[in-house]
Amino acid sequence: MDKNELLGRANEYIDLEQDARFRDEVKKLLKGGDLESLNDRFYTSLAFGTGGLRGMIGGGFNRMNPYVVRRATQGLANYVRAAAETEAPTAVIAYDSRLYSPLFAEEAALVLCANGIKTYLFSSLRPTPELSFAVRHLAATTGIVITASHNPPAYNGYKVYWSDGAQIIPPHDEAIIAEVRAVGREIHSMGREEALEKGLLVLIDREIDDAFIAMVKSYVLRPQLVREQGSRLKVVYTPLHGAGRMPIERSLSELGIQVVTVPEQAEPDGEFPTVKHPNPEEASALKLAIELGRRERADLVMASDPDSDRLGIAVPNGDDFVLVTGNQLGALLADYIFSSRKELGRLPPKPVFIKTIVTTNLQAKIAESYGAKVYNVLTGFKYIAEKIRLFETTGEGYVFGGEESYGYLVETEVRDKDAVSAAVATAEMTLYNVSQGRTLLDCLHDLYQRYGYFEEKQISRAFAGESGHKEMERLMDRMRATPPRALGGVPVVQVKDYEAGTTLEAKSGRSSRDIDLPPSNVLQLVLEDESIVTARPSGTEPKIKFYASCCARPGIALAEAKREVAVRMQRLEQEIDRIIAGE
Repeated sequence: MDKNELLGRANEYIDLEQDARFRDEVKKLLKGGDLESLNDRFYTSLAFGTGGLRGMIGGGFNRMNPYVVRRATQGLANYVRAAAETEAPTAVIAYDSRLYSPLFAEEAALVLCANGIKTYLFSSLRPTPELSFAVRHLAATTGIVITASHNPPAYNGYKVYWSDGAQIIPPHDEAIIAEVRAVGREIHSMGREEALEKGLLVLIDREIDDAFIAMVKSYVLRPQLVREQGSRLKVVYTPLHGAGRMPIERSLSELGIQVVTVPEQAEPDGEFPTVKHPNPEEASALKLAIELGRRERADLVMASDPDSDRLGIAVPNGDDFVLVTGNQLGALLADYIFSSRKELGRLPPKPVFIKTIVTTNLQAKIAESYGAKVYNVLTGFKYIAEKIRLFETTGEGYVFGGEESYGYLVETEVRDKDAVSAAVATAEMTLYNVSQGRTLLDCLHDLYQRYGYFEEKQISRAFAGESGHKEMERLMDRMRATPPRALGGVPVVQVKDYEAGTTLEAKSGRSSRDIDLPPSNVLQLVLEDESIVTARPSGTEPKIKFYASCCARPGIALAEAKREVAVRMQRLEQEIDRIIAGE
């Protein structure tokens, strides 16, 4: 960026930002002549995408700060006032434990209030699934949650929900983006006390908590078992300094299940001092919980991420604990929920299971064995929520759904992934199997015998800065133009391009437009041995994610199946590394 243009944008931000902490950051960089840092903060504006905002916290147009939050909220308010089906639209706002989350939540609330939109603001941090529930429970027009999910401490974000309790999808997403882009210097806001006095700002907490927890407990499939034997189960849990402690502790405790929370990680802290990344997908995040689990001789170890929409677990294996992947827990929950509801006569006439295109096909095989129809959707829980909304008119009955990245949805009152309900379902599943003399590992091995052993791996490549985005685009363009004919010596039989909506049959060279999903920048390679490799640029981070999946035939001894799949997976990893390197 030209130096004069850069300095002009920096001074413009200083003029617009009302918070001295963020203004002073930019002033300090200007005074020190740090053009490189200034360029990173101003070469572009933090984009309001289809899910909202996510970025590093700091001063500048390319950062999360009060001005950027106010501007985004003004655009949202403009759209809500134009598109709402009521003359008195309302909103709900929640936030997690991240740095400046309470500030950003209040800034958003006061902009909505100044635009005549009554806003319900949680008085303290709450999980994302409770925000989704609250939007539906209060019949609100829209919702906002301030969170950057499991990103490092330097990040925060802003996710927007519509009246169905789901993250925004077409036509709302693009229309809101257009409104945000059109916002000029005029942003309406008002003082907190004035908003409270006028009844435009309403603080909420216990009344929503009680309804949310009651809903979560209502999905227990075997309440008598939990009542009679729940006290036998001991769960060690960590909220990873996030928003999950209250709802997960409360739900499990009210069901009579013993919960021991990791003391070092119990309190909210946006610095996440005890973990490198507050992400239950990473083994290091569960280290303290597993250590406590050993000492407590726990039956189950669980962790939720900062906004408590993702759940990770570890289970006993002799004197130690074994981590369970997102794909594996999804498979275990699918089998438990479908089998239990079938046994109890509670499967709907047209049962449905939903998963994302990068989630293991093991889950699909399990659901199909119980007579369920399986829907594959794009990555992003809003697409699962969209299907649930459509089922309200088709007569199909949602039973369970999830994604490989540790996100699950047990109920329909929430329209986003929900670690609270998933924690309760996982505890019940564990208790049931303990009562039957089995472990969750026994159940998982049984699934592998019935459906074949599956193994999945994710490989990511980060692309930093302005040049990194262009390099990422070139990599995807190159794969589209010349997709590999084989990976690891195994022929590629299909190339699925989710942006074009087409499937290319490699043998015949015939391409057909057969993917009935919204266009998305994703390529999927299906191999002759049923292995799958998917390339997907992240929608929230500057990286490309490669998902590899391999499977063995049913009935093979587990040790042999693991050896076979490990060899094939290693070859796929080497091929993916070559693709990333441009070889």
